[in-house]
Amino acid sequence: MLVIREVTHKAIIVRIILSTIIGGIIGIERGSKNRPAGLRTHMLVCLGATVVMITNQYVEQLFNTGDPLRLGAQVISGIGFLGAGSILVTRRNQIKGLTTAAGLWAAACIGLAIGIGFYELAIPGGVTIFLILTVLQKFDAITRQKSTHVESYIELKGKEDMGPFVRYMRDNKMALYDIQVEHEDMIEANIGFAFIVTIKSMELMNRDKIIKIISKAPNLEYFEEL
Repeated sequence: MLVIREVTHKAIIVRIILSTIIGGIIGIERGSKNRPAGLRTHMLVCLGATVVMITNQYVEQLFNTGDPLRLGAQVISGIGFLGAGSILVTRRNQIKGLTTAAGLWAAACIGLAIGIGFYELAIPGGVTIFLILTVLQKFDAITRQKSTHVESYIELKGKEDMGPFVRYMRDNKMALYDIQVEHEDMIEANIGFAFIVTIKSMELMNRDKIIKIISKAPNLEYFEEL
């Protein structure tokens, strides 16, 4: 049993192939959604982490000294630069790329497990990550649909203030939170009044009904769910 854990030519080939496959499986899901980090990025991250752990194990096995986890710890902390690069904060304060960043970090962790020969964890762990990214996306969409909170970007016609809009929302049993007015230098000249707001229904109603109420607000020029 220890043979498959040692650094041999066969073990190196198996680990490289396995890390490439599992990293690719995770990356395929991200690539299919046109995310910034897709197939090749996840493959390289997983393979790179595997190579680091193989090298670490080889040095420890060759010289019979050193910490077999030292290089792996550097991978865990160092992967942050890729994760940070995939997270974007849009002009309207939307945060995108968190799942991709988490996927990259998870791919690196799987690579470390493969690199040290912990196949019993690496294979089911990689499959579980893939299932989380695919199957649970539908569950996440269902949960979002049932939410009574709608984060919105609102543009009002002309130079109207928020008064009529706020009164209309209150009359329809809606509460407004975290209002953020867009700065004048960030909005186009033809936009009268723009702001980001979280709207919560004070009564039990589905998301579609909440959005329908918002879309019928007075002086509404543009509405976008964030």
